[in-house]
Amino acid sequence: MNTFQLSCFLAVAEYLNFGKAAQQLHVTHPAVSQQIRSLEKELNVKLFRRTTRSVRLTEEGKMFLRDAEQIVSISERAKKRFDGPMSGNVETLDLGCYSFPCMFLLVDVLKRLRAVRPNMHHRIQVIPFHHIYQMLEEGDLDAVIGFREPENIKILALYKEIAQVPMVCVCSPRNELSVQQEVTFDRLGGQSLVLFAPARAAHPVAQLQGQLIGDMPPSGLYFCESAEAITVLVMADYGISVLPSFLVPDIPTVCKIPIRDVEKASFGIYYKSLQGNQELKSFIQCAKESFII
Repeated sequence: MNTFQLSCFLAVAEYLNFGKAAQQLHVTHPAVSQQIRSLEKELNVKLFRRTTRSVRLTEEGKMFLRDAEQIVSISERAKKRFDGPMSGNVETLDLGCYSFPCMFLLVDVLKRLRAVRPNMHHRIQVIPFHHIYQMLEEGDLDAVIGFREPENIKILALYKEIAQVPMVCVCSPRNELSVQQEVTFDRLGGQSLVLFAPARAAHPVAQLQGQLIGDMPPSGLYFCESAEAITVLVMADYGISVLPSFLVPDIPTVCKIPIRDVEKASFGIYYKSLQGNQELKSFIQCAKESFII
């Protein structure tokens, strides 16, 4: 089945006349007849009931009419997509994040990037931590946006820091810590904890979680798969958490308290090479200009 066969079918269905259909398509009458016979053979049905005086659609032909219209329409739309002056100038950039909040951080970056590279098309994916750097290494991603990993994790890529992210204590407004302007890390002890599941925690978060847990009994620990789930349990007074500030929404039902004696976490972009990749160069430059955390 091809689009010319379908065009012949649609033309005959419209005019109910093989000669007029041939004129519309600028081909011969026998050519249209041959295409219809070939299409009927492939579908194993009769599409038209033909006599010496008339041509009519069969019930099968009526059923097939909508399918043919859709297939031809999709084909024409695909061709027109590349007819315009911008069709050959589309630039692509494949970006990976390992959490949805990281993805939302890119809004201002992408706005700025669109102004300097209007033909840029982005493919942004949230990918599990265990696979994301493998995809970068294999060339399926141009860059990974996330926290800097420790030196003992071998990542075959370069790293560019774009922000220093403060870590905050997260609690509900009813928690005793909520009235504090800032807290020390030691002050967080003795509280029930709502934490990332170890396999889900970025390195700076995992470090702090490990220090906080100490000899806390299991009854005082709640593990979650996402920052969103952590925030919900904190709001419901299950305990407190320690998270990068940008992972916590600015809403009145949750408090973000700066932790005085905890270092900020390095947040940036991993990439294989900038050589010959002007799109990635522009993205990194716009990220550096946009991130103020």
